[in-house]
Amino acid sequence: MRRGKEIAQGSHASAMFITKRIKNGSGSFLTAEEIEWLESGTTKVVVQVESEEHLMQIYHAALDRKLEVNLITDYGKTEFKGVPTKTCLAIGPHENSKIDEITQYLQLY
Repeated sequence: MRRGKEIAQGSHASAMFITKRIKNGSGSFLTAEEIEWLESGTTKVVVQVESEEHLMQIYHAALDRKLEVNLITDYGKTEFKGVPTKTCLAIGPHENSKIDEITQYLQLY
């Protein structure tokens, strides 16, 4: 992916947890943990995976641990020759230790 595309995909993933709550109209809009994350500067750590299959392994590992995870699929309108492609995901917000269990071995990007 082009660098701008990578940034856009990461932004989509990062914002998805708020978007889901707005769409669901849930009574308890944000948890205390999520409010703390927003108020503390919304820390994000960007790591890279080797392939779409590797991305899916991380996704399933997060789901298995009952973590909030948002997977982004690009529809291929500008890249990927029209083929929908899973491009990135966001895990959290959660305590660092919970996310590190899954991602600590991945290279920072």
